[in-house]
Amino acid sequence: MQHNLAIFASGTGSNAKKIVEHFKHNPNINVSLVVSNKADAPVLDMARSNGIPILVIGRPFFYSTEDILKIFNNFPINFVVLAGFLWLVPSYLVKAFENRMVNIHPALLPKYGGKGMYGMKVHEAVKAAGETETGITIHYVNERYDEGDAIFQAKCQVAPDDTPEDIAQKIHALEHRHFPEVIEKLLKPQNP
Repeated sequence: MQHNLAIFASGTGSNAKKIVEHFKHNPNINVSLVVSNKADAPVLDMARSNGIPILVIGRPFFYSTEDILKIFNNFPINFVVLAGFLWLVPSYLVKAFENRMVNIHPALLPKYGGKGMYGMKVHEAVKAAGETETGITIHYVNERYDEGDAIFQAKCQVAPDDTPEDIAQKIHALEHRHFPEVIEKLLKPQNP
């Protein structure tokens, strides 16, 4: 079966880039579309340089219509990856891609999740709490921030002298290593 992925990202897209690189020569898994809510997001340049179509969305389009589903049919998208996308996904899209939409979060959920917990805010909270370990969570997307069923977690140590920036580097290493592999495992046909 051919899998056509849409990657949603709001920023630089380092995870999106790793996913694109991972599947570049995969005959069964193709990154078919990159979606962003920011017209100037660097992830869009990465998509263009890899020949991947892009879609920039605004709030009225995303939340007041279901037109994105029509656009998805043109590609035809059958799996969605959130890789640093900061908007809550509307229920119509969650329902259309139930168990076929995943997100990566830079902490060990359920800790440090929810609205407003992203990027450096998470690492600062981990540091402020004096945690000795943190990590990543890859989970299915539901209609609430960071509350979908967990698929995979990976941990790393937090040293007493680690800054939030140090923690961010450790988390990025985990994300880049594991996210493409977990997506691939989810998309491989299951042996009967």
